[in-house]
Amino acid sequence: QVQLVESGGGLVQAGGSLRLSCAASGRSISTYAIGWFRQAPGKEREFVARISWSGSTTYNSGSAKGRFTISRDNAKSTVYLQVNSLEPEDTAVYYCVAWISGVAAPRYWGQGTQVTVSS
Repeated sequence: QVQLVESGGGLVQAGGSLRLSCAASGRSISTYAIGWFRQAPGKEREFVARISWSGSTTYNSGSAKGRFTISRDNAKSTVYLQVNSLEPEDTAVYYCVAWISGVAAPRYWGQGTQVTVSS
């Protein structure tokens, strides 16, 4: 079992930045890729970014647009998502997720953290 706890969301003005954190715990956590999805009001959840514990990263080129950076601190079992130049369209609940190796869909989900960007 894996537990994922997000933090760092909040209300920010357009053009601002936030750093979201995901604290991961559980057995064999180092074998999981960790990443982020988001869900805006009235829209489907979409993939944002992913990082393996070896450091390989993948981004949604559309939503990330070069403004998102995912990183991890293995010693703290924590994954970060730095989001810069925030836009109102980035308003969403951001979910931390974990993938089992070789499985396309995330296996574990956090509770989510709300990010609201005001114009």
